[in-house]
Amino acid sequence: MRVPSDEEIRGLHEKHAPSAEAFELVFTHCEIVARIAAQFSGSPLVRAGALLHDIGVYRLYGPDGRLGSADYIRHGVLGEELLRGEGLPEALCRFCSHHTGVGLTCADVRDQGLPLPVADYLAETDEEAVVMYADKFHSKSTPPVFVSAPTYTEKVGRFGEDKALAFKAMRERFGDPELGPLAEAYGSAII
Repeated sequence: MRVPSDEEIRGLHEKHAPSAEAFELVFTHCEIVARIAAQFSGSPLVRAGALLHDIGVYRLYGPDGRLGSADYIRHGVLGEELLRGEGLPEALCRFCSHHTGVGLTCADVRDQGLPLPVADYLAETDEEAVVMYADKFHSKSTPPVFVSAPTYTEKVGRFGEDKALAFKAMRERFGDPELGPLAEAYGSAII
């Protein structure tokens, strides 16, 4: 499988971003996630997956240029659809739909009434797990922030003890990333 270059991936972001502001927010987040993921894996597939994982967010911007949050949970499946439409390999498309939270199950989709096709959206490969995990440590909030492991543990715990335990298992598997230098480089706080 040919993995697209950073320049090709940037071109996809530029093509699909509805505005320069949207591009800056989403692409910068993806770059940060790629830098966090690099602390756990040097795989070119992990880098490409991290750079592409949130490309579906662009489809949630409204005509007013604002990011709609009501259906934000859909950004993963929208990204998978977008990348598939671009002819990218399935292994890359899956990074979009298989990075949300610590994974979504069929039961999560049904029980929470999520606006997603009923399916499991879990990290099934080591590469998907690295990108899913790295994504937990940065938020596109206003302003964007880095998220510490204790803060994310508290956040994910609101979705059930099983989710907090899944994150704990990821921490044990990968360890905690070093966020200080990245926060300094991007001028962002760590919460």
